[in-house]
Amino acid sequence: MPRSSGKAGWVLFLLFVFGAINFADKGVLGLAAAPLMAELRLSAAQYGFIASSFYLLFIVSAVLVGFAGNRMSSSRLLVAIAVIWAVAQLPILLPAAGFTVLVATRILLGVGEGPVPSLMNHTVFTWYPPRARPLPVALVACGSAAGIVFGAPVLELAIVHLGWRSAFGILGVLGLIWAVLWLAIGRTGGHNADARPADPGDDGPSEQRQPYWRLLLNGTFLGGTFAGFTVYWNLATALAFLPLFLNEVVHLTPTAVSLAVGLPSGTSIVLVIVAGALSQQLIRHAFSRRIAHGLVGAAGPLVAGVAMLVMTRLSAVPAILVAVALAFSAGNLQLPLSNAAIADVVPPRQRAAVLGIWYAGVSMASILSPYVTGLIIDAAPSRAVGYQQAFGLAGILMVVGGVVAALVVKPDRDAFRLRMLVGASPLHVRTANAPNP
Repeated sequence: MPRSSGKAGWVLFLLFVFGAINFADKGVLGLAAAPLMAELRLSAAQYGFIASSFYLLFIVSAVLVGFAGNRMSSSRLLVAIAVIWAVAQLPILLPAAGFTVLVATRILLGVGEGPVPSLMNHTVFTWYPPRARPLPVALVACGSAAGIVFGAPVLELAIVHLGWRSAFGILGVLGLIWAVLWLAIGRTGGHNADARPADPGDDGPSEQRQPYWRLLLNGTFLGGTFAGFTVYWNLATALAFLPLFLNEVVHLTPTAVSLAVGLPSGTSIVLVIVAGALSQQLIRHAFSRRIAHGLVGAAGPLVAGVAMLVMTRLSAVPAILVAVALAFSAGNLQLPLSNAAIADVVPPRQRAAVLGIWYAGVSMASILSPYVTGLIIDAAPSRAVGYQQAFGLAGILMVVGGVVAALVVKPDRDAFRLRMLVGASPLHVRTANAPNP
């Protein structure tokens, strides 16, 4: 633990809130979908295009800001991002804002949100040594789920009583408030990009710079990225179409929908914290990081994929809601553990860029998923069949992603190989962490 544990706690809390606002920014479009589509007379494919436009420059932003994070303070970058959020959300309050404005502002919002997970995790990693990272990064990841659990009912009330545009304005103001608080309290920690891990018992990655192709072509990065891609396909589908599915197929009222969409997020909080704590305990008890990060993380997409395949074939509402809770939550536990696994392999001074590239890779799914889902639903003989086909595709992808992660995410092996390539002594790597061929 860092010496300033109190400061670390405040930083974690603010990053948790940052993640909550971030996810609410993404999810508000789905909550406002029904009145928005009715007022603007949009088809499912047109609505899906608006949802997909959010990710148009998402990837570019994630990579560019990731590289900037290697050289600039992530603390300053986070403030700039929060201001971009506000600038993107507030114009939607204008009554004349229609399809074009929605597309333009969602693109701008995507520019501001693309680098968020990698920068947040990079900031967390500056406060904790490798063996103490899984739980803190999992706690910060729970902010995303909290953004739906607590934000959805509030935003739904605003949509019902003040109109769908008001929800976007509320989130814009919250972004500005967060920026002021972070300027007053937030900062990076002592485990910065140029510092050795404070705990000599931690076997962090080699500190010597590596060619980026080498950092991106190992099994840990590739497996974690592919599994994350399948999880993000599912998340983007949920953000854009889960409220519509619950309303059109399950026939829940708007109020019930706002509560039901919080079920996956609440479940996600529990699963992500449990997985993070389990991973950290496994490392402390000398289990390999392949088990602690790779196999524990792979279980998430596998469970979510199976639940997704079952969900649209159920008829009882309680059973559907249980399946929804697992299908749209279990995969999330893979994301922070994948980041921790990659951080174990990558030199600290290159970590922000590599995490940015990872997020760009997984986010490619978010560009495709909403639009493809809309096309499938429009082409199906009925809405129910369309959702079954689209959600079934997401389920199959996650099952495959979980299997791939279980097979190839091996941080111990990949960190060991990279150390050897730069001539580091194998004595610097614990025998317990040496890879099996």
